[in-house]
Amino acid sequence: MNILEFASGKRSRRSSGEPTPLSPLSMVTCYDYWSAQIIEKTAVDAVLVGDSVSMVVHGFPSTVHADLDMMALHTAAVSRGIKSKLLISDLPFLSFRRGVSEALHAVERLVKAGAQAVKLEGVWGHEEGVEAIVRSGVPVMGHIGLTPQSVHGLGGFRVQGRDEKTAQDLLRQAERLESLGCFSIVLECVPSALAAAITRSVSVPTIGIGAGPHVDGQVLVLHDLLGMSSDFKPKFLRRFCEGESLLHGALQRYASEVAEGSFPSVEESYE
Repeated sequence: MNILEFASGKRSRRSSGEPTPLSPLSMVTCYDYWSAQIIEKTAVDAVLVGDSVSMVVHGFPSTVHADLDMMALHTAAVSRGIKSKLLISDLPFLSFRRGVSEALHAVERLVKAGAQAVKLEGVWGHEEGVEAIVRSGVPVMGHIGLTPQSVHGLGGFRVQGRDEKTAQDLLRQAERLESLGCFSIVLECVPSALAAAITRSVSVPTIGIGAGPHVDGQVLVLHDLLGMSSDFKPKFLRRFCEGESLLHGALQRYASEVAEGSFPSVEESYE
């Protein structure tokens, strides 16, 4: 899927103003070549090299620990395995808030590493940077609601837009991102009704994570949907596999069969 096909995945409009459900877009995070090869063989539409790599792969407590070197390294690895999906990479913490020149430098690093588009969080305070990136010819995906890079300013990982003031601000943010040229907007941890209102208010696809069903697509962290962490149980997450249990069982069987001498067998050995 290319950028034009993804951007055209917006729900069509009825005369009543209600969206007509098309086939929603699907997106998952991806951080390495091994996972990319598997995703490439699926019907998933797009992959996001998310700054969540700092937590999922490197064990940091938040996404602010992802830097440009980390994002470029993982983007390059994923790009070697992804051939037919749209590949988007996160601009890491503060990399797009140091002025237009620094923002374009960060974008250059990620695109040269293999990204076809970049994603950035928020809009207020860096509108000039968003516009400059779009004008440079690089597609930009916006991200509003719970923006993990700003988690300290938001008072922690919590649903955003529950009151009228913050809901209206999120609506304005979405409209501003569209006006600046973003091809899509991620809505994270916002009430379902607000996500539906934002989806109706913009003409670009909205991609939800913890934003309910009334959006144009969904994104999940790959390791979360595979059930790789039994302790992580947010309300919005559906596990499509109990991966942690499966891998644990496989490793236990391997260790046991090595210990008892049944692996390798004669058939698994060279003469």
